[in-house]
Amino acid sequence: MTPQAQSLVIATAGHIDHGKTTLVRALTGINTDRLPEEKRRGITIDLGFAAMEIEQPDGAPLRVSFVDVPGHSLFVRNMLAGAGCVPAAMLVIAADEGIKPQTVEHLAICELLGINYGITVITKMDAVSHEHLDQVKSNIGTFLRDTFLGRDDAPILAVSAQTGAGVAALRAELVKLARRLQAGNSDAALRLPIDRSFVMKGFGTVVTGTLLSGVIHEGQALVVEPGARSVRVRGLQTHGRPERSVQAGLRVAVNLSGIDVSDVHRGQTLVAPHTLAPVDAIDAEVSILATAPALKHRARIHLHAFTSEVMATASVYGYEDVRPGTTALMRIKLDQPVVLSPGDRFVLRQPSPVATIGGGRVLDCTPEPRQRKSATLAFLEQLRRASIPEQLVLLVKRRGTAGIRLDTLAREAGLALDATRRHLDSALQQSDILVVEGQLLLSRVAMQQATNQILTLLHPRGAAGVKASELRSQAALSPEVFHFLVAELGREQKVLMRGESISLDAGPAVSAPESRQLAAVAQTYQAAGLASPLVSELAQRFCVSETEMRRLITLLQRDKTIVRMGSDDLFIHARAIENLISRMAPLRGTLIDVARFKELTGLSRKYAIPLLEYLDRGRITRKQGDQRLVL
Repeated sequence: MTPQAQSLVIATAGHIDHGKTTLVRALTGINTDRLPEEKRRGITIDLGFAAMEIEQPDGAPLRVSFVDVPGHSLFVRNMLAGAGCVPAAMLVIAADEGIKPQTVEHLAICELLGINYGITVITKMDAVSHEHLDQVKSNIGTFLRDTFLGRDDAPILAVSAQTGAGVAALRAELVKLARRLQAGNSDAALRLPIDRSFVMKGFGTVVTGTLLSGVIHEGQALVVEPGARSVRVRGLQTHGRPERSVQAGLRVAVNLSGIDVSDVHRGQTLVAPHTLAPVDAIDAEVSILATAPALKHRARIHLHAFTSEVMATASVYGYEDVRPGTTALMRIKLDQPVVLSPGDRFVLRQPSPVATIGGGRVLDCTPEPRQRKSATLAFLEQLRRASIPEQLVLLVKRRGTAGIRLDTLAREAGLALDATRRHLDSALQQSDILVVEGQLLLSRVAMQQATNQILTLLHPRGAAGVKASELRSQAALSPEVFHFLVAELGREQKVLMRGESISLDAGPAVSAPESRQLAAVAQTYQAAGLASPLVSELAQRFCVSETEMRRLITLLQRDKTIVRMGSDDLFIHARAIENLISRMAPLRGTLIDVARFKELTGLSRKYAIPLLEYLDRGRITRKQGDQRLVL
């Protein structure tokens, strides 16, 4: 078996003229300074990219992508665009100069961005004596103490790009680093922050970036956000090789159709349709550097996240200044929308004098605009300590009696739809969360509140009752939630439905003989399973007119004992549908055709097609050509 290729994306970091670009060239043979001004001035101004392949001890290739960032203080904003998407950093310090201002700032930025893996490289070792090199290495060790580069598994290597000394050892350490790196978040929705866009002759618009999560396929429909521009993937490349699909964790070049290069730029993000959306306000946990000035309430700041940079206003909960070396909760209002999700890291810089002052972690991308600050603070305190399943439950509870759709919840959490379902499994099994009408989610607390509200409104009316539309309006509930709760109350014999009127249940709604007949019809449907009889067949079996049988069926349908399949003749028992949905759960994420569905259910086409259409309406499946995707 051929060993599977691994990948590593790593950003350089360090002061200007400490040899970052020269080191990358010594490793890869590629000069990442591509702009004429960079070549003329001999400094890196914008992001540069290079790649190489290393054979690992087991024979598997390691594909290493370098994002070479500028070291000059004037171009830190470009450095942030490069470092914002990588899992590892290579801190470069020249032996003849040692630790300098941008060394300190770049390391602080890496820590604020949550980068946890890396290597420190001392360059220009041939320019100093052995004694001086030992002293520099000792100083660097002290400087890195208590940082992610000060751990035992983060080596400090000395190299010379001119003579090649130490370069082979650095390649070996890159292999070890790749093995230590944790896998990306496979639950997250597809996202590729764009760091470069250009036109390639004969191909059109090409964008590049590091694929943070998800998988991109050739021919796939995607969306460029902000802007909601629909595009299609014409082609993919990694390390100069054409690919049919690309996994998360790789540098990717994507050839796009449907968009002009003038309409796409650094700071935008490629996402899957109907998933992530740009936001203009976030609630976040923010830490201010110990060396930075205090952050004032309502201060204007630059926010850098992934490849985006935007001006923003920071409103501190509590209205007090955030002192250096402390952490606070705040709402950050963005001047322009950015694609962000809970858990994303960002860096804050003050506009004047321009300097990095801190950074933080997104807690909530859809903050309630009119909620009292005390309630918001309590919610954020829970959110910052919660696991992903607990976060999802909190987001559902926050919506109260309005509930939230599953796809909306996934979008707010930044998760793929199937991952959202999986994380909710426990809450659903314990009935902390309830599913109302397909995909609408309601917390148990909200359901109890709405139920009590309905009963309270009905109490003064007694047996006289009230029109259903009037009761729903008074209770301020959506039709989905209202009808679900009324059906539940009816099953519990707490309310009584008579036509369009609802009242507190003062006795049986039907006579005893009719009740027995309804039970017999319901039992017939349950015994038939998915292959239920037609209305005319039931009328003959029970020796009643078809009109009378339809009246009985209507009563069973109102009680949600049976479910209409889209035809006035085809109804299926609710338990049979529940069982079918449970049987299909292991197939989530796979495609099935009508033949496969018939084989799964044992049904003929007469029953299979209406049932599949019902599952489409309930968003259990989604039609894709002649097949269905199980959601």
